[in-house]
Amino acid sequence: MLSLARRSRIQSITVVAVIVTALVAVFTAPAMARGGHSPGGRPRSGPTQPVYSYANAVRESVWVDTGLDGEGNGKRDRVAADIIRPREPATAGRKVPVIMDASPYYSCCGRGNESQVKTYDKNGKPVQFPLYYDNYFVPRGYAVVLVDLAGTNRSDGCVDVGGQSDVTSAKAVIDWLNGRAKGYSSRTGNQTVRASWADGSVGMIGKSWDGTIANGVAATGVDGLKTVVPISAISSWYDYYFAQGAALYDGGPDVLAGDVESSSAQANCTAEQQRLRDGAPRDGDWTTAWQQRDYVPSAAKVKASVFLVHGMEDLNVRTKHFGQWWDALAAHGVQRKIWLSQTGHVDPFDYRRSAWVDTLHQWFDHYLMGVDNGIDRAPMADIERTPDHWTTDSVWPAPGTSATRVQLDPGSTAGLGTLGPLPPAAGSTETYTDDPSQSETDWSAQVDQATKDKVSFTTGALKHDLRLSGSGTVTLTATPSTSSAHLSAVLVDLGPATIRNYNGSGEGITTLQTKSCWGESTSGDSACFHDTAADTGHVDYTVFSRGWADLGHYSPSLHGVPLTPGKPYTITLRLAASDHVVPAGHRLALIVAGTDNGLIVAPDTTPAISVDLAHSRADLPLVGGYPALIRAVGPGAVTHPAGRTLSGVRGAPRAARLP
Repeated sequence: MLSLARRSRIQSITVVAVIVTALVAVFTAPAMARGGHSPGGRPRSGPTQPVYSYANAVRESVWVDTGLDGEGNGKRDRVAADIIRPREPATAGRKVPVIMDASPYYSCCGRGNESQVKTYDKNGKPVQFPLYYDNYFVPRGYAVVLVDLAGTNRSDGCVDVGGQSDVTSAKAVIDWLNGRAKGYSSRTGNQTVRASWADGSVGMIGKSWDGTIANGVAATGVDGLKTVVPISAISSWYDYYFAQGAALYDGGPDVLAGDVESSSAQANCTAEQQRLRDGAPRDGDWTTAWQQRDYVPSAAKVKASVFLVHGMEDLNVRTKHFGQWWDALAAHGVQRKIWLSQTGHVDPFDYRRSAWVDTLHQWFDHYLMGVDNGIDRAPMADIERTPDHWTTDSVWPAPGTSATRVQLDPGSTAGLGTLGPLPPAAGSTETYTDDPSQSETDWSAQVDQATKDKVSFTTGALKHDLRLSGSGTVTLTATPSTSSAHLSAVLVDLGPATIRNYNGSGEGITTLQTKSCWGESTSGDSACFHDTAADTGHVDYTVFSRGWADLGHYSPSLHGVPLTPGKPYTITLRLAASDHVVPAGHRLALIVAGTDNGLIVAPDTTPAISVDLAHSRADLPLVGGYPALIRAVGPGAVTHPAGRTLSGVRGAPRAARLP
């Protein structure tokens, strides 16, 4: 476990201290501020220190030529980059690295738990830089650059939701920082600006759409991008809107673009809006537009290290995104690290603040400053097991994990089957009827009750802990009674626990009235943010992995077909990545059903589905593989307890949200 930062080290310092330390920084050796190497060139292991003045930092805006013409007006689009950097290094002829967050949210919606937006003075000079990156890192010798994606805030162009315009918006700024693109002092003028103060090293960070752009830019292999920190980020936009053909939201990317674009873009980007609608049909089919917004196949181009962060109960940017991106990065040997929390769509600053800031500081010091602090040799994974209790693993998925075949067997009561190592008899079947009013929380609460809308497969009480680490699959051979059908498969830990209330309004956190400060402040940009605490619930079950699909998209090509009633189809549902320990004494359940209300959109029919159990199975990422399954399940027969209703965190999100 990485050590926690001392609170005293990161509190705001007085104005007198700012002046004194700034003067010291100017007249002492460069390494004292930079923290990368001593004057003799020996690697330093200590962290960079807050020796530069935040109040006196350079605050400026630059408009970078993207080379695109999204509006089709014959003019090349420029994107706005608001910059804050320490004044002293440039005065002394030294260059600094950049921390960059490219976002569509700097004017429409805000960033962070407090929804901060950019603010400017009467001359258009930036005043407030959202989040704490500037307050904390500028005094330590970093520049912070916040980029308005094309079509948002003060940038030209059109929003294309993860496509060329989005990614090029940020990539162009990295090119400018490395002298490969032109920047201008205004949106329309001809006065060029060079980034003579930048050393060319860039680290991108951001949550949700911002982190998605970091993934997309890393997938271009752009020179100068040394590390990315994607938080709750998308890796393929198709998988944000669909799960193997099943719609996750009612709207498409054109709706999302309309939520964030500037008034200028709204007036001038109707053609791009139409392209978004045409390229993303609501039938769930794979198109060229989705292919262009899928970063996973380009993982081989990634040169940057990746520090990936995700909530394992994120039902907005669902955990499939980090799982497939992580696996692709691993396949190509990318240097990487991962944090997995029990939260929903939440930034680590709001659930593990002190440890997060300290770890992020070490990460940027190492990859942008060259500090040999050991972060690259530290345990790869931090995982939240219970609220505020974390464990570490040297690598992830956990050592000894292997895909393990688990069988689905009918029980003595229809709808209540068993889960274990032994295959079912030939001809074994279970049947359910889709009920779009029911959700995974309803199914789990009634896991031991025979209901018409689901089939439950459960183990007996486990003899030993059973850990699942990574991504699994559920293969079903299903015969529908109608021409369309949606399928859901969820893994559930059946047993009492205290977990974060990920379905609450804070998705696992409660915002407090107290504040703590993380860097230096000015009158227009405070480093002090509301503290948070874990919002917890006491439950009888925990849903920890999910998979959904439209049966008509059974082909890996993701081109759907109408189903023939009475005909069997075989489809493999990809379960979302997770890391969960089912403790001894608890039971593991796999629930198979139709529409997961609130999480996928219902099909246009309500079919009855017959599942051929002899040709169905689950392949789960078990730590210890098949021997661990046998030890945990034991040889005894499974008996279902009395069919009482279980309690869990209720109220799965219903409305589409911004990523």
